[in-house]
Amino acid sequence: MLPARSYPSDVTDDEWSFVASYLALLREDAPQRRHPLRALFNALRYLGHTGCQWRYLPHDLPPWQAVYQQWTRWRDARVFESIVHDLNVLQRLLLDRAATPTAIVLDGRTLQSTLQSTPESGHRAGYDGAKRRKGSKAHIAVDTLGQLLSVVITSANEQEREQVGELCERVQEITGQTVQVGFVDHGYTGEDPQYAAAVHEIDLQVVRKPEGQTGFVLLPRRWVVERSFAWLSRFRRLARDYERLSSTLQQLHFVVFACIMLARNANST
Repeated sequence: MLPARSYPSDVTDDEWSFVASYLALLREDAPQRRHPLRALFNALRYLGHTGCQWRYLPHDLPPWQAVYQQWTRWRDARVFESIVHDLNVLQRLLLDRAATPTAIVLDGRTLQSTLQSTPESGHRAGYDGAKRRKGSKAHIAVDTLGQLLSVVITSANEQEREQVGELCERVQEITGQTVQVGFVDHGYTGEDPQYAAAVHEIDLQVVRKPEGQTGFVLLPRRWVVERSFAWLSRFRRLARDYERLSSTLQQLHFVVFACIMLARNANST
């Protein structure tokens, strides 16, 4: 008998049936395993949703040390990146689209450090003059459905245009070179980002506001990535930059999107 769900963030049976094989880096009955894999995953989901500190995980979840240790294994194996990629393919097929996209949207979001500079993320913090925040910046690439493809983490003072090459390289790796067009805002203007994208056979197209228009404007294609940022912001662990390692912050984006996509896939099937 599976235990009753304790928290709204707990994985459902349908979601678990899909994700369990990805998370089993060791057999479920391995002698050194002291806590059920599902309970460890539920604890990670709880942390992602609530944004609590590791040591503040509730006592009815596995000990935080065990959860953190398992998380580092999943993180280093890029497990959640694989989960998100396969869920993206499945979702696209369910919508009668090609398995991999031909167009992407790029943008960046500044994550402010707690109290401007936490001991954990302070070494990485930079000042974003446009947003007037000190912290880190998450540069992401999504498909035209808003599904996450690639993430690059930098200091907040780094320009979006400088990350185009790395984002495009990773996107083409996971899609098998199917992407042909990338949509961006005016922050990506210039020859350097155009060239960086062209190296990976992607035509970078800047979507601009109508001339004379001020204030918020819903731009074609560009709104998709803003919606993806809104999805991410629902998970409090990504509301600010709490992480010591860039790799942790990067892979947490895939953990969050795995939660989003698992729920969406369960509702679609």
